[in-house]
Amino acid sequence: MKMKIGIIDYMDCAHFLPGHDHCGVLHGHTYKVEVVICGEKDSGMVMDFSALKKTVKEILGDYDHHTLNDLLHYPSVENICESLYSRLLARLPGLLSVRVWEGEGKWAEFSN
Repeated sequence: MKMKIGIIDYMDCAHFLPGHDHCGVLHGHTYKVEVVICGEKDSGMVMDFSALKKTVKEILGDYDHHTLNDLLHYPSVENICESLYSRLLARLPGLLSVRVWEGEGKWAEFSN
């Protein structure tokens, strides 16, 4: 039987959405990022939480305190989420989903 585990971390970033009436000017967000993996328990765990946190923190470090427009063509929360998922998939076997909150009450989720 498969088990799901997950962690939540944060990153602070600036961005603007070209052509958008409200979000077309440079502004910032604290993004809440939830990462969920799924797998079989090996020696009692799916994955050690410290290893999961370390991997996520390394990837988020490439985004944290940066202007996302320097990293993504159109840094909407959907595209940020998809970018994080793609990068994490290469490092986390069993990656199930990545959910990114842009402030309170607004989020995007990418899953396999």
